[in-house]
Amino acid sequence: MTEPLKISLGIKSDPIEYRYTYEWLFRILADEGVKYVQMGTFFEIYQLPDQWFVDLRKQAEDHGLQISSMFTAHRELGGFFREEPAFSEVAHNNFARLIEVGSLLGAAQVGSNPGAVMRDTMDYKDTGMENYIKHMNTPMTHAKHQGLDYLTIEPMSCLAEPPTLPDEMRYMAEALMAYHHAHPEHTVPIGFCGDISHGYANCDGNVIHSPQDLILASLPWLTELHLKNTDARFESTFGFDAQERERGIINLKEFKALLVDNQDQLPVDHLIAYLEIGGPKTGRDYSDAQLESALRDSLQHCKEVFEA
Repeated sequence: MTEPLKISLGIKSDPIEYRYTYEWLFRILADEGVKYVQMGTFFEIYQLPDQWFVDLRKQAEDHGLQISSMFTAHRELGGFFREEPAFSEVAHNNFARLIEVGSLLGAAQVGSNPGAVMRDTMDYKDTGMENYIKHMNTPMTHAKHQGLDYLTIEPMSCLAEPPTLPDEMRYMAEALMAYHHAHPEHTVPIGFCGDISHGYANCDGNVIHSPQDLILASLPWLTELHLKNTDARFESTFGFDAQERERGIINLKEFKALLVDNQDQLPVDHLIAYLEIGGPKTGRDYSDAQLESALRDSLQHCKEVFEA
């Protein structure tokens, strides 16, 4: 990285899923001066026609917004980690479509968490990781043809969803990047979509790696970021209004300082940090109406820190 690090604020669209329209979300973002959107997935996204996404992109641009990224919301691209070949086939088909959707929306990055090893077959983990690395060659090539800049991976918080440990992050990133470096004209590089609420607590609940530890381990591949708050054992996640900041462990100023102090390790000089919260309980008359204030309160705090 040669330019000073620029950090911009965005939001992942998950909290409006089946609750509010994109027009509603875009209006709030424009009002709050937040320019970037990470499109979260929903079940119909893999079957909707191209024109729907073309229209949505125009709707965002009409509000002065950019759909800069796309990322899964439901762990639905985890088939590369499964033993059954049918799951891998579904993951390939859906991953290809998601890459095409990202391109239609104007996103530069499309990503997901790699997948999960079933808890009762943990001895399959090493094989699953190798299968994932092998299968990712095809999406990396398709993403290049679709004009993307990166495919991103989210490091997670448990041993069943690698990469979580620093060594796992390094191994998977280096293996995938080796394929990219061997075929630079035909593949996109891999990036990490880090999450500042992710740490690693073992089966006894003891914290082995803090969120800061895992973000530091991800830095050489960190191309985008998820912002959310969490408790001391990473058991629940929530936002950044005054009460949530009081009960949570995530101090955004600490993470901003960590990024700025280590910016020479980053592969990008413009990092977009997306607020990723679920908001109040979905599908209740007493809670759905609280979403706007929840988003505004969290966005305002995040903006105060990252865009000061």
